[in-house]
Amino acid sequence: MPACVPARAADSTRTKRVHQPHSPPPTRPRRFRVAGADLSASIAVFLIALPLSLGIALATGAPLQSGLVAAAVGGIVVGRLGGSPLQVSGPAAGLTVVTADLIHRYGWRTTCAITVLAGLAQLGLGCLRVARTALAVSPAIVHGMLAGIGVTIAVAQLHIVLGGTPQSAVLDNLTALPAQLARLQPAAVSMSVLTLTLLLAWPRLPGRAGQLLRRIPAALVAVAGATVTASFAGLTLPKVELPSWRSHALAGLPEGPVLGVAAAVLTITLVCSVQSLLGAVAVDKLAAGRHPHMGRSDLDRELLGQGAANIVSGTLGGLPLAGVAVRSSANVQAGAISRNSTMLHGVWVVAAALVMVPLLELIPLASLAALVMAVGVQMVSLHHIRTVTRHREVLVYVVTTLGVVFLDVLQGVALGVAAAVGVALHRLARTRITHEEREAVHHVRVRGQLTFLAVPRLTRALHLVPAGADAVVELDGSFMDHATYETLQDWQRTHRARGGTVALTGRAGTPITMPSPDSAARTGAREPLEASTCRCRPWTPWRNHQCEQPPTAPPEGDPGAPDGGSGPSGEQLARGISAFQRNTAPLVRGELARLAREGQRPSQLFLTCADSRLVTSMITSSGPGDLFVVRNVGNLVPLPGEESGDDSVGAAIEYAVDVLKVRSITVCGHSGCGAMQALIGSGANGGNTPLRRWLRHGRPGLEQMTDTGRPLPRIAGRQPADAIEQLCLTNVVQQLEHLRAHESVARALDETALELHGMYFHVGEAQAYLLDPSEEGGVFGQVGAAGELRSPA
Repeated sequence: MPACVPARAADSTRTKRVHQPHSPPPTRPRRFRVAGADLSASIAVFLIALPLSLGIALATGAPLQSGLVAAAVGGIVVGRLGGSPLQVSGPAAGLTVVTADLIHRYGWRTTCAITVLAGLAQLGLGCLRVARTALAVSPAIVHGMLAGIGVTIAVAQLHIVLGGTPQSAVLDNLTALPAQLARLQPAAVSMSVLTLTLLLAWPRLPGRAGQLLRRIPAALVAVAGATVTASFAGLTLPKVELPSWRSHALAGLPEGPVLGVAAAVLTITLVCSVQSLLGAVAVDKLAAGRHPHMGRSDLDRELLGQGAANIVSGTLGGLPLAGVAVRSSANVQAGAISRNSTMLHGVWVVAAALVMVPLLELIPLASLAALVMAVGVQMVSLHHIRTVTRHREVLVYVVTTLGVVFLDVLQGVALGVAAAVGVALHRLARTRITHEEREAVHHVRVRGQLTFLAVPRLTRALHLVPAGADAVVELDGSFMDHATYETLQDWQRTHRARGGTVALTGRAGTPITMPSPDSAARTGAREPLEASTCRCRPWTPWRNHQCEQPPTAPPEGDPGAPDGGSGPSGEQLARGISAFQRNTAPLVRGELARLAREGQRPSQLFLTCADSRLVTSMITSSGPGDLFVVRNVGNLVPLPGEESGDDSVGAAIEYAVDVLKVRSITVCGHSGCGAMQALIGSGANGGNTPLRRWLRHGRPGLEQMTDTGRPLPRIAGRQPADAIEQLCLTNVVQQLEHLRAHESVARALDETALELHGMYFHVGEAQAYLLDPSEEGGVFGQVGAAGELRSPA
């Protein structure tokens, strides 16, 4: 018998299962349940996916059923295995050109085999956990790739819209376009125009009725409208033909040159992976506004899910698939909350492929072509063009787009990568250095990054500054390598030794300080953006702008720049704000954005002294949104109804209890309180000043301390060090009594919806004590590691 199992328990295992004291209780198997939001979202996505899947299959020249297979597999397999719960996968427009070229070169069965091999490659990449590497691709390359694919799709589908047949290359399609315009088919053109009109007009329907109708996807309305019109008008034009599933072609062994097939596998893998991973990131951003608590996508798992789906889709004779932006955004906007929506949409596609074949065969091909052509045009996004223009990457975008249009996707992307590398090297190597003299001050301006390539020009400009002259070196760049750092540091040291002055500034004239030699040796001195000549305490990271150096006294006649903030105090404030924006803001921006949307819901009101040594967030390990803090001189709570001339504390208490519904209120005093010293020093009396009038709210505590017939609060294990500490402790207890006199607090206490706590913080010991009111007079005890109040003994 194992020693860890008691004898009685061991005997009982013969008749029933034994559950250890700390094991979870047995649970019944969960039943599969689908939220109503997921059900409605899945239908919305299905209605969009059905016509688009058929249209993309038509554009590639593949069997139309292959689009339905890919849509069903993308929904079910990726929906279940992928790492982005709300992203919807299926045959994507971004793969149209690649797939059409493969079918033209190798045939359909070999294309399916290439899709399977690409899925295996995606599985390998997912196992190597390199998914985030794909995000290093410049957005200009991705946008250019999509734009090139969109142009190719639009030009090819234009022939079908006009009633003709597209060629395999963009140049051939453009060359044949005039002849196609001369023999256009009126029936096909009319259905295409009707489809495009409905597609563009449906999202713009006005009024309340339009708001309700817009819930139906525009793509479905456009194709359905053209289908119904063509059927009732009896138009003779090519329509969808879905062969019997018995004759559906499955994947075969790849046939063709080994290098050609390998290049095709690489192309499918690259396009599918990049589009899916970037789509997952975009879906995360889109879903963040609707589901703030939903975690980010697992990109490696998403890559594994996409690989598994491509294997299944290729094996079953489906198109290669990837994450699709249109369906994914529709899924999020329709209110989907889990991956069940994606999976259900795949189930609906399967049902439609089996049951709705007669209806699908009524769809005119011209209508599907017009739908896909509109998708292709939308892939050339003006927003993307403005973005790359703003970031000065138009060249990369144009090179990638033209490469995809006139060569192929893989070569176009390779050209885009080469252009991006060239642009980056040009920016890194292009540094403009100028020198000029104004009002006896020599200005050396550096525009761009300072690398070793700029050292000769930097040296020439610095040598133009005469010995003993005043110099300003303006650095406008974010990078400085070791060679230029040493050059600038040596010149600065030499120039100052010869009696000259040197000021280093940023582009806006903001002073910056070169790293000291010691810190440069430790850090490599890549960026001259921080003053490291001062030492900051390592245990105070929240004060990294406060350095251990004596404050600089303002010059005579300068009262410290009280108005403009340009004196030492203003500089200290500016440095603190700068440090927050640079170091802290990126870490808390997401949480603060959530609080801005949801409003504040603090759990407690924390009333403490205005003493600068009390950092409430540090003492309580709290963050934004946790505490509703009220600070005043002496942590005083005026009794309600008194003519104090200040209702701010009472208003804060009422707001916290009645509006914010806090569950606890804490009154925190501290050692060495100046207000308590003033009370003792004045003997509870004094002149008629604002401070004296305010301190009268602390006189009941002073009177209680002088009452020898009442037990006084104390600290566990010792007596108060002096009368000031005794008054600090007594004042906390007294202010808790004042709190109970407030109507909102008394009502919440009667309803057991509120708790009151007393707290004392010893500044010199960095020790917090909590009040135990059960002891006579009250005892402030330490808090244990598990959060429990230690026994006063």
